Amino acid sequence: MTAEPTAVLAEADALELLGRGAIEIEGRLVDASNTTLRAEISLGGLTRRCVYKPVRGERPLWDFPDGTLAGREVSAYLVSRATGWDLVPPTILRDGPLGPGALQLWIDEPSEAEGLIGFVPAYDVPEGWLPVAAARDDDGDAYALAHADDPRLARLAIFDAVINNADRKGGHVLYPSTGGVHGVDHGVSFHVENKLRTVLWGWTGKPLPGEAVEVLTKLGADLAGPLGEALDEHLTISEVQHVGLRVKRLLRAARFPQPPTDWPAIPWPPM
Repeated sequence: MTAEPTAVLAEADALELLGRGAIEIEGRLVDASNTTLRAEISLGGLTRRCVYKPVRGERPLWDFPDGTLAGREVSAYLVSRATGWDLVPPTILRDGPLGPGALQLWIDEPSEAEGLIGFVPAYDVPEGWLPVAAARDDDGDAYALAHADDPRLARLAIFDAVINNADRKGGHVLYPSTGGVHGVDHGVSFHVENKLRTVLWGWTGKPLPGEAVEVLTKLGADLAGPLGEALDEHLTISEVQHVGLRVKRLLRAARFPQPPTDWPAIPWPPM
């Protein structure tokens, strides 16, 4: 049976498929630092692709507890769902062929999809784009790391600040056929120390959009209820508390965050 990438699944249907479907591994995504597998998942005649990240394939990190990255992937989805911004594809934690791991719906990008982040000639930054950092290629030509001044990316930048995402590369941003923007690879998020590292610094210090203030206010309330309880299953008490603290700081400042001074502000490689 082949995958059906064209039809968009409702979120509830996607979660049921991920939770109950039979998993057949297709292969490994070799560029990923941790074991990341592409698989087909089938239930009741419905088949889709998914990404399966088994806990046993997580590479130990000096600053994150072993065996916790899959739970952080799920936590990012839970926060995304609470915002209503649909920034993270449906993601769950379940047993698979290689044991427990994060299972996320595969996102197909249209062949004509144009990225909103990248390196552009320093003298020719596209209109409506925001430069983030200067760079040079092997020949010494000047380039700028830049991204579009796009409200979908602005939502993702705010989301990353909430979850304290330490690895928002340009390649971790997908452009599904629905016209939205999806972020993936959130295993190194939710640390209690400030580790925000992203390519989306174009709005640094600018006022938050009105919709963001409303969403963050609701998110803070949700953290004291069902959302906090759901995150407790995957994060430590302190990590959940710090999500709430970051939300409060964003609301108090009412501005996009500043880059950290004691931590690299941009991931490497950026894309």
